[in-house]
Amino acid sequence: MLNAAINHWSTIEAIANVTFAGLASVQPVLTSLLVFAIGICLAHIAFKLITKFSAQPGLSLARTVRFAVIALFATVALQHIWLASNILNGASGQAEVVTSRNYRTNVSLGETNVAIGGGGYVTGIFLHPLQKDLVYIKTDVGGFYRWNSVNKSWVPLTDHFPLEKSNYYGGEALALDPKDPNIIYIAAGKYVWDEPGTIFKSNDRGTTWKKLDLDLPMGGNQDRREVGERLVINPFNSKMILFGSRRDGLWKSSDAGANWTKVTSFPGKPEKDIGITAIVFDKDKPGLVYANAYGDGIYKSTNTGITWSKIDGSPKKAMRLVTSRNNTLYTTINGSPGVRKYTDGDWKNITPQGSKEDFNGLSINPANPKDILVATKERKNTKIYRSFDSGTTWKEQKRSLNNTVPWWSSYMLSNPSVSAIEFDPHVSGRVWFTDWYGIWRTDNINKQPSAWTNYQKGHEELVTFTLTAPPSGALLLSGVADVDGFYHNKGLDNYPSKTFSASGPSFQDTYSIAYYEKAPLQMVRVGGNRWNNTYSGATSTDGGLTWKEFASFPKDTMPMRIAMSATNPKLFVVTVSGDKALRTDDGGASWKEVTGLPKGSKGPWNWSLPLAADKVDGNTFYYYKNGKFYQSTDGGLSFKVVNSSVPDESWHSLRTVSGVKGEIWLSLDKKQLYHSTDGGKTFSKMNAVKRSYLFSLGKPQQGSTIPALYVYGEINNMGKGIFRSLDRGKTWQRIGNPKNPIGNSPNVMEASLQQFGLVFIGTNGRGIYYGN
Repeated sequence: MLNAAINHWSTIEAIANVTFAGLASVQPVLTSLLVFAIGICLAHIAFKLITKFSAQPGLSLARTVRFAVIALFATVALQHIWLASNILNGASGQAEVVTSRNYRTNVSLGETNVAIGGGGYVTGIFLHPLQKDLVYIKTDVGGFYRWNSVNKSWVPLTDHFPLEKSNYYGGEALALDPKDPNIIYIAAGKYVWDEPGTIFKSNDRGTTWKKLDLDLPMGGNQDRREVGERLVINPFNSKMILFGSRRDGLWKSSDAGANWTKVTSFPGKPEKDIGITAIVFDKDKPGLVYANAYGDGIYKSTNTGITWSKIDGSPKKAMRLVTSRNNTLYTTINGSPGVRKYTDGDWKNITPQGSKEDFNGLSINPANPKDILVATKERKNTKIYRSFDSGTTWKEQKRSLNNTVPWWSSYMLSNPSVSAIEFDPHVSGRVWFTDWYGIWRTDNINKQPSAWTNYQKGHEELVTFTLTAPPSGALLLSGVADVDGFYHNKGLDNYPSKTFSASGPSFQDTYSIAYYEKAPLQMVRVGGNRWNNTYSGATSTDGGLTWKEFASFPKDTMPMRIAMSATNPKLFVVTVSGDKALRTDDGGASWKEVTGLPKGSKGPWNWSLPLAADKVDGNTFYYYKNGKFYQSTDGGLSFKVVNSSVPDESWHSLRTVSGVKGEIWLSLDKKQLYHSTDGGKTFSKMNAVKRSYLFSLGKPQQGSTIPALYVYGEINNMGKGIFRSLDRGKTWQRIGNPKNPIGNSPNVMEASLQQFGLVFIGTNGRGIYYGN
């Protein structure tokens, strides 16, 4: 109830601040105009008096006086506007902060995402031929989702997979039983070098799943993840299923997935780790089926996959396959020509307007087999073309965009990199497409231009690098991959207005954020651009609303973690990917190598936290690596080993305690959790903690000064999960929902220092979860 009251008051306060800001924007202008007008009148009066009672030489004096009076009053008026502007900006900033604290209470960890708005690759969309509004998507690193047409959102279907099965969040393939809307199959696996992927079956539209007996290397986040489809069901016999693997050839089930056998007669030799990318049954001719061995060619079977033969002249790098009437096969191609069709043994180039671009998206209107859509692939200003005569002629389909995510950039909107495009079989004129960032739909493809809306609610697929929940200002700031990061100015349930880059330097990634202990609105972050190997950092004086880039940073140097002195906001220590740590004492204007530390771990895909600043002593910093604990007492200039008895663990997290000098917590995954009160010279092990995979410190409960401890891991006699301790690790309480374990490679955990019990967990493909 207290949290709810706080949130309601925050909303009222935000409205009051915004109202004041609106009134204040008018009042100073009117006042300043009045002041200026008075000045002009007084100047005119002075001019008249001087010229009336003075001789001819007094004319020059009168002019000088008149000019001086006008200048004086103009200066006063401008100062008034400037002062009011500062007040207005302050009120606006306060409104941003107040609004940023809005969130739902009584939310269990694992059930709700921080609303960001997509940002991940949606590699396929699937519409059931019998059931209206039954739509599914697959993603490269975020699992699978089903469309909720009532509130226009996406329901995650695979959030039950635990950490040990994080590989299953890779969407390799999906297939719908064309005769039963309740049955769905998925092939799940992120990487061929990870634990084997597998195929799951659901009889209730993805609410529950049964694992099938087919474990193979799968790569939902690897090359050619945007093509398909690898997993298909025979439209004449739903018990027969084919699956094209990346490394192990073609597989078949004749009993609805209960048993699988390898089709040894398939002669295709596709590229390694890409494999058989697309299979399609002809819907009119039983027994006719095609399979694309990427890099080799397209194969054909006329006896339902018993024997196969390569089609002469078939493209080696076909992307998608679709069949139509009269035994016609259409394909888009990674290369030139971009679109071809195969009829009666002949191939024909039907590429729109002779385009030299690569094509991917491909769909045929179920109501009109001559009506075809194709889309270009991963090129600037992605184009969609439509044909009404089976590909003989084409017209570019112009688009207007109704973007519902305020921070999506013009680049994201103009370069969607279309993966799948599909006619809706139940609503005439409705078409869906998916791309690198999300899901779009038009309800009238016949209009030129057609209006497209992106539907992102529920689809949260960003990869998180860092989270910060400072003791004042916004509840949350996040650093993420590919779209920099966010000051969550609209709270936790609404999309942020902009990325960090909108009010500061433009980074692809933000890797670390730190704040000044005495004045937390002073912040620093580091990041950069992997695509051109340029990196830097930026400082903020308003809690992350706006940023100013470092004056300098060493070339070709990737900063990984940053710590700020507790007493000097211009003193930072930065760890570097594969190189010596750096130090600045002038806010990033100049840099020196730190002595005494080993080279940093390679980045950016490393989430360990080896560096921390003491929260009281501004000259003291701490560092952990390879079983050695280091300390600096000279402001980060040099470090020395103070403890060599802690275990060696590559996955680790080092944190210090606010207001207490020398108090440290060191989380070492399966090698448990450690606590020090003497700056790391000695550590005591928390014996109750069997595994500390992620760890964080949060605001104490009311009436206490002991920080709340949070562990994602395993507690003796309590099992695996997410836990909280309010007595420095002596006793633990389970929090979160065990049925939603946040298993998609969780990589960062942060607890709020403003709201007791509020916790955030960032992931490697399912965005950020929050719970209280």
